Amino acid sequence: MRDYTEGHLPINVWAEEDRPREKLLNKGKNALSDAELIAIIINSGSRKESAVSLSKRILSSAGNNLDELGKRSIPELMKFNGIGEAKAISIAAAVELGRRRQMTAPQDKPQITSSRAAYNLLGPLLMDLPHEEFWMLILNRASKVISRVQMSIGGVSGTIMDSKLIFKRILNEPGATSVILCHNHPSTNIQPSPADIELTKKLVFAGKALDIKVLDHLIIGGHDYFSFGDEGMI
Repeated sequence: MRDYTEGHLPINVWAEEDRPREKLLNKGKNALSDAELIAIIINSGSRKESAVSLSKRILSSAGNNLDELGKRSIPELMKFNGIGEAKAISIAAAVELGRRRQMTAPQDKPQITSSRAAYNLLGPLLMDLPHEEFWMLILNRASKVISRVQMSIGGVSGTIMDSKLIFKRILNEPGATSVILCHNHPSTNIQPSPADIELTKKLVFAGKALDIKVLDHLIIGGHDYFSFGDEGMI
């Protein structure tokens, strides 16, 4: 019989209930740890390490945080013995798919009643980006989301936004009566810059002339946000 070092047993010789695929089938996906789910994605480990053990090591390098794992580049993932280009791409694709699931709006139009509700719709899009982006939620009279729109993509230090383009886009949405603005700070510093404050004032003023109310402007930095509305700045 082949001898295996303890902790390095290949998945196919584990007890059936401990194998990630069988565990998922028998107990459901919620019964699996993050490492076990990643082990299913990469399919195999190295000659000296099981897929689950390798997955645990990869997660540990990211502080056991899937958000941090999502920031790892393909070359960074490939530094782990047993992770080639194909496996690294598979991990990156799986984490990105999870992020996009968070981004997907529900079938029913959500009603925005607070800055937190707006953040929940926009945060997953922006919290991990290495560059600035400007988005907005266009709302109807009942404060329900008509559309979620990306308006611009910038660099590390900023993004240029044209108020004429913003309101042109809003006015093209039937039933639009208000908007929530949002952009991110890659530095994770959520405090508004003088330019952020000036732009917000400009857009609030322009909105009044067009009968479009600017309800809020969120600045997202990591898992936190700043709300102009909550701070009484709109």
